[in-house]
Amino acid sequence: MSTLIAEDLLLLLLDDEKGTTPASVPVPTVLGGAILMELALIEAIGIGKRPSRWTAAKVRVARAEAATDPVLRRAVGIVAEKELPAQSLLGRLGKGLKDELGTRLAKMSFVEHRSERILGAFPHTTWPAVNRSHKLDLRRDITAVLVHGNPPDDRTGGLIALLSSINRAHMAVDTDEVPRRELKKRAKTIAEGDWAAQAVADAIAAATAAITAATVASVAASSGS
Repeated sequence: MSTLIAEDLLLLLLDDEKGTTPASVPVPTVLGGAILMELALIEAIGIGKRPSRWTAAKVRVARAEAATDPVLRRAVGIVAEKELPAQSLLGRLGKGLKDELGTRLAKMSFVEHRSERILGAFPHTTWPAVNRSHKLDLRRDITAVLVHGNPPDDRTGGLIALLSSINRAHMAVDTDEVPRRELKKRAKTIAEGDWAAQAVADAIAAATAAITAATVASVAASSGS
């Protein structure tokens, strides 16, 4: 059963019992980063060169026809509207994506869609796990890279880079053989590594920088309130 990188990422972020994502994670931005990465992987988009040290590189459409999944086709349309840096683009790519991807995962029978109202007024949707087999496969793949030193493929390396940008790569490992600090270090090395093709590496760098900035801003806002 084929899944998007963003769907895999959402599965890894969801609490199996509660069906919720961590409050500290800017989920739309992170999922937008996963979409950007997948578009780069299928060569649907490219990242231009930075015009200067102070100006971010912009994302452009390269091969729109490569995006056959409806979520990816819509994302290409968003990129085509105006060439923007990744930091300005990820929120738009990820807007409303959590519920859409949650619905898709529910149709695959990986999670269950639950809707309720808090205090009888505020709608609240959760996605508790139903079938954890795919999530366990993802965790095994990540563990093979971070713990056993296997070279990452594009999807696993991309997932590790995205998780590292929100300081959660170590949480996807299913063993305590390696100390948490070392896992974080290895994940960061993967995120900065040369295992990916240039277009994918550019997308990873742009996405993780934007996600890190959004995470810092989210934490700062939470602390201020």
